[in-house]
Amino acid sequence: MNRGALLKVVEKKYTRTDIPQFKPGDTVKVNYKVVEGSRTRVQAYEGVVLKVKRNGFNSAFTVRKISFNEGVERVFPFNSPLIDSVQVVSRGKVRRAKLYYLRELRGKAARIRGDRKRLNEDVEARTLAAREAAEARAAADAAARAEDERAAQSGEAVDERKE
Repeated sequence: MNRGALLKVVEKKYTRTDIPQFKPGDTVKVNYKVVEGSRTRVQAYEGVVLKVKRNGFNSAFTVRKISFNEGVERVFPFNSPLIDSVQVVSRGKVRRAKLYYLRELRGKAARIRGDRKRLNEDVEARTLAAREAAEARAAADAAARAEDERAAQSGEAVDERKE
């Protein structure tokens, strides 16, 4: 087994799949675990994605936000165990892969136009997922009712379910 294949096998265990798809220009909210002494808390960091570095397991993304009239950038590794969750707040339409030019812009000049097409795709995906979840719940409820009817016909005691 060569070195690259061995690395893939080892890294596969630590690779995260729960982070949503996003591109530069999107506004994301990263919930990051912060360790202070003996306790851990989750801190939200919301800003615009400046760049996404795709490098296999070492992939990372940079988020920029304005805090107290000062621009703050932070690099988050995709596979970091300290990332609690990532939510896409809005989709942006840009024509660059690296948005370094936003560093010089201030106020309204730094706005990014929204991408309605990708936003509509997100809404459609969410409604489809909600519909599938509702169908799965309905199927589970129907199976539970059928089991209760079988148990009642055979004379067994039926346990009370809390809904």
